[in-house]
Amino acid sequence: MGKKIKIVVNPEFKDIEPLVRSLPELFLKDEGTIIYKGRNELREFRWKGTPVVVKSFKIPNLINRITYGMFRKSKAQRSYEYSGLLRNYGIGSPTPLAYYTERCNGLFTRSYFVCKKSTCDHKYTDLMNGDYPNQEPILRSIARTAAKMHDSGLIHKDFSRGNILFKETPEDVYIEVIDLNRIRFVNVGIDAGCKNFSRLPGTHEMFEIIANEYAGQRGFDSKECLDKIEKYNETHL
Repeated sequence: MGKKIKIVVNPEFKDIEPLVRSLPELFLKDEGTIIYKGRNELREFRWKGTPVVVKSFKIPNLINRITYGMFRKSKAQRSYEYSGLLRNYGIGSPTPLAYYTERCNGLFTRSYFVCKKSTCDHKYTDLMNGDYPNQEPILRSIARTAAKMHDSGLIHKDFSRGNILFKETPEDVYIEVIDLNRIRFVNVGIDAGCKNFSRLPGTHEMFEIIANEYAGQRGFDSKECLDKIEKYNETHL
């Protein structure tokens, strides 16, 4: 069967394909700027003067190599498609540019997701660094973003401190959600919705703001929502 490569490029950015096609070689040569290196790897490249971020996914175990090779969409493909989906719903996420997947003799091997670098200069993590100013409008904007996702039947199963980006503007707080391959399509009620905040660290006062805004957006009782957030929360300060 040999090696089979699949490359899908955002129609608005067709001329990025040569960069996408060369990603295995670029990573092999250790090119680009490392943003994160762990189970997966993030690198920044320049494309026509534009900073782009490439996520290289770890080669999965044998069972998943068969699953992704034959039955299931890869994490790279899901990241690309879900980013576009969120943006269509008016939910912030970095512009998806392309994805690359590779199969060898029917088994899934490498995959990459390419997007524009986010213009957001902060993560939720920054809210935990001392007395961060303007914390309340940021938390309310995060809660509204989650409410919009949940109303759209989308839930991010890794809605955690590193996957929520924000940027303060004169008008409002702009939120982007990243690491999207774990989005699921479900009917999100009060229990699942409030539990979705369980991986965020925070104080009682922070969760109170989130619960108030989220419940208000979705027509839930704010005290009940707060109780559920704090009951499920795994990462209190």
